[in-house]
Amino acid sequence: MEFNEDKITVTEATLLQKELRNRIITQPIDPDIKIIGGADISFNRFSPIVYAGIILLSYPGLELISESTIITTVNFPYIPGYLAFREVPAVLKAWEQLTAKPDVLIVDGHGIAHPRRMGIATHFGVLADVPTIGSAKNVLFGKYEAPGITAGNATELKDKNEVLGYAYRSKSNVKPIFVSPGYKADLPGSLSLIKTCIRKHRLPEPTRLAHNAVNAFRISCMGNEAEVLQ
Repeated sequence: MEFNEDKITVTEATLLQKELRNRIITQPIDPDIKIIGGADISFNRFSPIVYAGIILLSYPGLELISESTIITTVNFPYIPGYLAFREVPAVLKAWEQLTAKPDVLIVDGHGIAHPRRMGIATHFGVLADVPTIGSAKNVLFGKYEAPGITAGNATELKDKNEVLGYAYRSKSNVKPIFVSPGYKADLPGSLSLIKTCIRKHRLPEPTRLAHNAVNAFRISCMGNEAEVLQ
């Protein structure tokens, strides 16, 4: 089935997720990482306008190399579990603008920690054929026990007996983040890499800085959306 968010129905979206699930590759992340990326998306659930951004950082220094931001429109409705159909087309446009590509992309969202194992990180990774990890602020699917309140503690996020990711306490006494492999990544490698990307904040630097870039871009477009979209 061809990916076209302008025409796809929810039934077709479900079938596409099941089809893409068969293309998921789980493997250790190549340790020779020179560039790490972060992706974030911003939208109002009642608006067709979507903002997306990808930032590139050196690794392991996490110094900014470049960024790509876009504004676009989508027609697919806001439905939990299907947000990739609003988000992935926008991230792909930001991806196409990059003059260099990251060795790994961390996405603000879920990987396989999804009812059909097709969170945005997995969905995007399969389509772009790039290793991805999902790092989400809130849980979407699966059960877990709260990790210890000190930084560095993690517990498994599970669907019955299947481990989908981790609830990771990145900072002491703050809510955990939820880490899951997306594509061409594995469970221990995903958590390990996220740990190296935590600095002063709860969120890993790639997605935190991508969030900042997208918000700054969104503010710069306010009142001129129609002009920017032309």
